[in-house]
Amino acid sequence: MIHPSYVELMRVVNEGADVGMEPVVNSRYSIVSATAKRARQITGGKDPLVKYATGEKALSIAVRELYQGDLQILTDDEALARRKKVEEAESILKERRAERDAAQALEAENLADDEQAKVDFDEDDEEEDAPEDEE
Repeated sequence: MIHPSYVELMRVVNEGADVGMEPVVNSRYSIVSATAKRARQITGGKDPLVKYATGEKALSIAVRELYQGDLQILTDDEALARRKKVEEAESILKERRAERDAAQALEAENLADDEQAKVDFDEDDEEEDAPEDEE
């Protein structure tokens, strides 16, 4: 017997669904598909979202992630909406990084100009302070 059972997993996954709305998961296939996909991610190097024992199989970890609510099964619309949010956030971060880099470049240019002006000013002082050769 697998613990938790499919019925328990489906109850946990559908817990947040509004009354009258279609459940997120309505078949065992959805549970199997989601946990198998997550197990492949874990096997591929993704960090598990729950604590696990050494030697525990990736599928067992994925089932526990789902059962504890750390892993969610999204509808196609929810997945698309989440992807759009991520893309928007990445775009905003990219713009902010570009603005920051431009500001840093401008600041570095201003510092370089200030240093050059200081050097030019010091050279002018030395020329004025130098004694003139008398003939």
